Amino acid sequence: MRNVVVAVDHGVVLLDVAGPMQVLHGAGGYRIRLASADGRPVRTDVGVTLEAELALDEAGPPLDTLVVPGYPPLAGESPSGAFVEQVRGAAARARRVASVCTGAFVVAEAGLLDGRRATTHWAVCEELAAHFPRVEVEPDAIFVRDGPVLTSAGVAAGIDLALTLVEDDHGPDAARTVAKHLVVFLQRPGGQSQFSVRAAAAPRNPALRRLLDTVAAEPAGRHTLATMAERAAVSERHLSRLFRREIGLTPAQYVERVRVEAAQVLLESGDAGTAAIARNCGFGTDETMRRTFLRVLGTPPAAYRRRFRTSQRTPLES
Repeated sequence: MRNVVVAVDHGVVLLDVAGPMQVLHGAGGYRIRLASADGRPVRTDVGVTLEAELALDEAGPPLDTLVVPGYPPLAGESPSGAFVEQVRGAAARARRVASVCTGAFVVAEAGLLDGRRATTHWAVCEELAAHFPRVEVEPDAIFVRDGPVLTSAGVAAGIDLALTLVEDDHGPDAARTVAKHLVVFLQRPGGQSQFSVRAAAAPRNPALRRLLDTVAAEPAGRHTLATMAERAAVSERHLSRLFRREIGLTPAQYVERVRVEAAQVLLESGDAGTAAIARNCGFGTDETMRRTFLRVLGTPPAAYRRRFRTSQRTPLES
């Protein structure tokens, strides 16, 4: 039995805890316990109380895996300094450490990500990089392994991470069996960019905001650097600087991402063919759209549609 401890503090995201625990429990061969800073119950982000079996400083050795779930980034509640210190101590006694979502901030605060590659929820990847410059943040990864430390993207990505742990410990067949039972992918297609194309674009410059609205409203329009600079009444060089500073992309990259997002919506909810979607979203040809999807999302349009298609079936009438 591998000894697994899930470190929890007040405000922890319930699914960050439950997802990995469900995967490991389904695989078997793990003794999974919740540990808080003082061994007392903790309140989750949705108000459910979790009973801790022990205090973190009582965890191990032997301690095989320390799992560190995350906390809502905008809730104003984060783990205490004492909790972070106890995570650091428990990690020193563990064979490996795995964080889920914004648990990466706890692990980084404990110094466990210094000089390592890591990821977290797409909405706070920039914040993680800014607060912890010694961490190499990979914003599009579903999970990242660097030595004995693994980090995963937002919330449900903890399931992907836990399946990887099962595969490491018991082999791919065991992980595949658990994935089938939970009705999830053993290896999810694409990266985080498929969920976050325009969500992070909130520029302060009013002219740039208006320009982004124009591109989003008409993705198939003519959005060259020259035409966009003319609309914003700035030079092409200045517009490029604005995009890089406030969006983190070049103008061409932003237009490309908006077109991908528009195509995603049509692939998810409609029956139009890929050639028609490519024309309506500004790609021109379905081959151009296919290459762009592979570069941006890591999956072709057909596979994306199969994965995210909204069911068109209606409930049976009684």
